[in-house]
Amino acid sequence: MKEIVVNTNLIAACGLYCGACKAYLRERCPGCKDNVKASWCKVRTCCFEHNWLSCAECTDFEQVNACAKYNNIIARIFGFIFRSDRTACIDYIKKEGREDFARYMTEKKRHTFPRT
Repeated sequence: MKEIVVNTNLIAACGLYCGACKAYLRERCPGCKDNVKASWCKVRTCCFEHNWLSCAECTDFEQVNACAKYNNIIARIFGFIFRSDRTACIDYIKKEGREDFARYMTEKKRHTFPRT
């Protein structure tokens, strides 16, 4: 099993932190950036097309939830089932930066902020 480490390259396009994800740590997933099977993910594809590291760099929308690619029905179901608040992750990255986000998520051993 991999160890949780601070690594900004493990921040997914949607704001999840792969570096603390159980699937990544158990080596069942390569993480967002290296997952060639994740071509279905419209958020990942959009970020790659715009050369953005994550939705936190998007200039098309002031609020990430206004984006139909980011805030679609699948994302809402995922957020509900896993009690995940990816929007809070993106907001944190915008405010505090990628390095601080990766450090915080590593310290808390979380891959996402819990939905409240």
